[in-house]
Amino acid sequence: MKHLLAVRDLTADDLRAILDRSKQPAPRPLEDKGVALYFEKPSTRTRNSMELAVAQLGGHPVYLQPAELGIGTRESVADVTRTLACYHAIVAARVFDHALLEEMAAVDAARVLNLLSATDHPLQALADLLTIEQLLGRIAGAKVAFIGEAHNVARSLAEGCALLGAQFVIASPEGYGFDGGGIRQVTDPAEAVEGADIVYTDVWVSMGDDHSEAKIAAFAPYQVNQALMDRAPRAYFLHCLPAHRGEEVTTGVIDGPRSAVWQQAENRMHTARGAMLWMLER
Repeated sequence: MKHLLAVRDLTADDLRAILDRSKQPAPRPLEDKGVALYFEKPSTRTRNSMELAVAQLGGHPVYLQPAELGIGTRESVADVTRTLACYHAIVAARVFDHALLEEMAAVDAARVLNLLSATDHPLQALADLLTIEQLLGRIAGAKVAFIGEAHNVARSLAEGCALLGAQFVIASPEGYGFDGGGIRQVTDPAEAVEGADIVYTDVWVSMGDDHSEAKIAAFAPYQVNQALMDRAPRAYFLHCLPAHRGEEVTTGVIDGPRSAVWQQAENRMHTARGAMLWMLER
């Protein structure tokens, strides 16, 4: 049984296989089977892309919220996971604490798919990589400049770039970068985007995070605007959405001719389908 909790769970061959399956017509291996969609955090793209991807594979998605399961309170994580496995081929969960996913996977009763956790967002990275490949015709050798906080989206994308031979660099204010080495980090966004093929950003304040004035002030110089995009004249713009227009990105950039955010959003569905197909083949 194969779970998908983080991009680092994958080999380069695994990642390539998922992207390839994302491009194929959908077979129906989930015919008469369910997929549990457990959401501790709401999401426009994740819910819609997953429900449609499950349906395209012939399955039936069941949307679940914390009050319905009482996971870890009314009933143990293990018992909830075993119960869901009685009905579902895959348990997909969008959670705060990554440890919850690890606990569910340890039961090994059903395949567990990470829809988002505090540390990782593998399905977003898959959609990003597919979009990059569609835009550039390649992933290997591409330069991806991420402007913003070192968080789950940035981490998963950095891991995917490393597996498939793309260069990843992140520009963050002091104190908002990754701990440790292994990822190129700078504090100057202009330096990060020099020679970039992709310029990527995300909201400065994610759901449930601190919305302090100090944090907003620290990120103000990191807005992706036309002046910054002009420093990377061949680059496409990506954003995982939702966007706070006028904060991390200007309307002119996100709606501009080099923006591929809607193609990227659609690819959430295709790569969700590819990830589930890959999991079901394990």
